[in-house]
Amino acid sequence: MFDATEQINAVQRTVGSRTLEAGEARVSTISQTYHATLDDLWDACTNAERIPRWFLPISGDLRLHGTYQLEGNAGGTVQSCDPPHRFTATWEFGGEVSWIEVRLTPVDDERTRFELDHIAHVDQDRWAQFGPGAVGVGWDLGLLGLATYLSGDGSGVRPEDSAEWVASDEGRRAMELSSRLWGEASIAAGTDPDEARAAAERTTAFYTGAPAA
Repeated sequence: MFDATEQINAVQRTVGSRTLEAGEARVSTISQTYHATLDDLWDACTNAERIPRWFLPISGDLRLHGTYQLEGNAGGTVQSCDPPHRFTATWEFGGEVSWIEVRLTPVDDERTRFELDHIAHVDQDRWAQFGPGAVGVGWDLGLLGLATYLSGDGSGVRPEDSAEWVASDEGRRAMELSSRLWGEASIAAGTDPDEARAAAERTTAFYTGAPAA
C-alpha cells in the first residue's frame, strides 16, 4: 500500500548554487531511485501521452528547441536533449524564467535514479522568506505522482485525485514534512538554522493554509 510519508522520506534533497551569465543562481536538487528501467523512466518523463498520468496535462512539441505548456502551470523551451539520460528546459511561470535539468542514471537493470535541478535567480528577500521549499514542495508532489504511477498497484495519489488529496490530512502532513526536510537541506547548505526553519514554516503555511508560528 502506498505511504505518502514513506515516499517523502525516500527522496533526497540538496541545495546549492550555480554561476550563470546573469549571475549567481540558486539550485534546488531533488532525486529518487525508482524500480524502472532507464528507457521506461525516460519515456515516462518525456512522452506527452504518459506525463499527464503522473504530473499534469501537457501540450506542445517535446523535441529539441520545441516549446511546451503544462496546464495551469509552467511552460518553456527544450534547450538540450540527450536520450535517455538528460534534458534541460526553461521553466517559465508568472512572468519569471528559471531552468530545469533532468538526469536519469541506471542503478542496475531494473532501477533508475531520477535527479532534477531547479535553477533560479531568487532575490535574497524572497529566499529568506520561503527558502528552497517554495519550489521544492511542488517537486516533491511531482515525484509522489511519479512514484504512484510507476508502482502500478492502483494505490497512491493519481493526478485526477490530487486536488482533493492535498486538502486532506494526509496531504497536509506530507507537504509539512516536505517543507521541513527542504529546510534541513537548506541548513546543510549553510543557512542559519533558525532562519531556515522559519522559512520552512512560512512555506508550510503557504502550501497548507495553516498559520505560520
